[in-house]
Amino acid sequence: MNLSVVISGKSYGVDLSRPLGLAIPLDFAGPQPRFFGAPGATIKSFQNQEFIGATTGGGSCNVSEIHLVPHCNGTHTESVGHIIEGAMPVTGALTQCLLPATLITVTPVPAGETTDTYVPDIEDTDCLITETLLSGLLTGMSDEDIEALIIRTMPNSPSKKERDYGDGPSPPYFTTEAMTYLSGRNVTHLLVDMPSIDRMNDQGYLSNHRIFWSVPAGSHALLPDSRPDRTVTEMVFVDDVIEDGLYLLNLQMPAFVSDAAPSRPVLYSLVEAR
Repeated sequence: MNLSVVISGKSYGVDLSRPLGLAIPLDFAGPQPRFFGAPGATIKSFQNQEFIGATTGGGSCNVSEIHLVPHCNGTHTESVGHIIEGAMPVTGALTQCLLPATLITVTPVPAGETTDTYVPDIEDTDCLITETLLSGLLTGMSDEDIEALIIRTMPNSPSKKERDYGDGPSPPYFTTEAMTYLSGRNVTHLLVDMPSIDRMNDQGYLSNHRIFWSVPAGSHALLPDSRPDRTVTEMVFVDDVIEDGLYLLNLQMPAFVSDAAPSRPVLYSLVEAR
């Protein structure tokens, strides 16, 4: 099957034969990433008085019951419903099945190496993704190229696929200036390999989430200029073999009527037509 697309006025062929998965497989029986002290995701056989959902237990078939916290157990996508009152299902924010997406790689800088800010105050041990880092990589790219933006942070250890983010130092996060820059560039779908675009312990401000969705500090209501069309996908893993550049993104998720859902972002390589 052949597919061609036009992005920013340029024609590309799409390589559908080699999908590049960014989702962390959620292994219910093995190591798995988790965040904010949430328990690990679990799976067990469903059963009641008349049925056993396990062939090993004498049942006719396997029927599983899964328990997870989408925001904390592995790769997930969230909507503005994360911070507002009222239902805002994440699937409602995703109106296209294929999106132009740009992958960039950044090395967060120590707090002492930037004058950027954050609410609450930056701590000396924090590592930050700054406006300077992002603008240096994205200058010259069209806003259409970064309708979806995937950010891989260095170092890029495979331990991200099973890390417990409740222990140890806070993972990197965006400064206020960096998130304001991305919002101004009209990034609509932001994908990151951290467990949150905000600091892990941020006193409940969720400053960057609010900037991205244009919801004022302290408010839980949408305003006329809010951006309910935007999504944030956290805890992806981008293998080192995937090169920075422009791709086609298929952001897959179940039709959960929820502010967040487990997701499976898939990239497809593009070849510019000659």
